[in-house]
Amino acid sequence: MKLLTIHLEIKHMKVKYITTIAIATILGLATANVSYANFKASTNLNSTTVSSKIAEANPCAGKANPCAGKNPCAGKANPCAGKANPCAGKNPCAGKANPCAGKANPCAGKANPCAGKANPCAGKSSTTTVHPKYYTEKGVALDGQDVVAYFTQGKLVMGVSQFKQNWGGTTWIFASAANRDMFAKNPEKYAPQYGGYCAQAASEGNLVATQPDAWKIVNGKLYLNYDKKVQAQWMGDIPGHIALANKNWPTILNNKELFR
Repeated sequence: MKLLTIHLEIKHMKVKYITTIAIATILGLATANVSYANFKASTNLNSTTVSSKIAEANPCAGKANPCAGKNPCAGKANPCAGKANPCAGKNPCAGKANPCAGKANPCAGKANPCAGKANPCAGKSSTTTVHPKYYTEKGVALDGQDVVAYFTQGKLVMGVSQFKQNWGGTTWIFASAANRDMFAKNPEKYAPQYGGYCAQAASEGNLVATQPDAWKIVNGKLYLNYDKKVQAQWMGDIPGHIALANKNWPTILNNKELFR
């Protein structure tokens, strides 16, 4: 009787294991090509968690960065890393141990093999990114909304094709000639932050499309978000999220994936 009970328990465990594997496989197939909303739900990561993971991957990122710098040139193809770089080390950013500081800086001038024209991370190559600087759909910036109207009318107004202005590598359209001309005179004033990509996602190190009705002007700058739900999350700590996004921008333009 005891042997029969053990046999039945083992059989039950096998069935339960096979069922679990089948469910996991179905879920894996269902989450391929996930949207940003599904991505956030599946990872269940808040901005603090994501930031800490970024810091783990890069000891000079986020709060752990003693010199708050950026390195958009890192990677295997970068001849300025490792042995070829006299400034490389376990922590080239820390205080007196920093060989790249002061008069004895071996990375200054001719002694620096990573400086000047030979540096593939300098000049024109540094402006090339995987994704455009401004979120563009079908050759038009954003979703075709008039970015000036956010400031002058305090609401979403869609542009029309007859009033357009080329700037920043894309075409911006407006609801009127007056708005177009205002933009042409000072485009940086009206263009959204982070290229019109989602501000909350940018704070998490992600590149995500936006909806024109999820917007807010903070200190004279326009911020867009994926949708109103994500915007509400962003508004929970606007200064904190802006600070994080500023650290990630424009590096995230080289992210492999753009979530929509």
